[in-house]
Amino acid sequence: MTDTVLRTVVRRETHSPRTAAMLVVVVLLLLALAYAAVEIILNLTGAQPLLVAPGAALNAVVAAPTALMPVAFIVGGVVLALLGLIVLVLALKPGRLSRHEMAWGERAVVVDNGVIASALAQHLSNESGISRDDIVVGVAHRSADVTVRPPVGIPVDEAQLRRIVDEEVSAYKLTPAVRTRLRVQRPDTKESR
Repeated sequence: MTDTVLRTVVRRETHSPRTAAMLVVVVLLLLALAYAAVEIILNLTGAQPLLVAPGAALNAVVAAPTALMPVAFIVGGVVLALLGLIVLVLALKPGRLSRHEMAWGERAVVVDNGVIASALAQHLSNESGISRDDIVVGVAHRSADVTVRPPVGIPVDEAQLRRIVDEEVSAYKLTPAVRTRLRVQRPDTKESR
């Protein structure tokens, strides 16, 4: 495979399509058109409208500038502008899946964030001697949050743990790069009274 093909495949696996947002907009537009068609057919057959007859709706729109206060137009315009901005952002901003690209020679490797978190926690457990159950790792798009909860009486070198985590994450060669944050939470030794 060529580099262009690999880039395309990796992009498709790490970014979500905007199909859901587009589908919602299309369904809403189709519902509005279906409603308008039903109202027009009811008006042509002389039946009672579901909500408002097309002629009455058109007259209300024409009379709106004199019937409504300017504040109503401003509020309506702001609401429509916000809806338009939301739809525009959804259309243009790339959606991200909880995955990272890992450099692995000439191959394209896409790794789920949960797999990265699990591997990082297991490696830290193996290297530090702290139980795997006492290590919690969360991986987001640009960060890895590691929380170590050692049992009472177990000494922990925080700098050593940070070095282990940083070396392991840098060995993964993730794209986009991930910064690490390590916290050591000591259990509360005070007895509740």
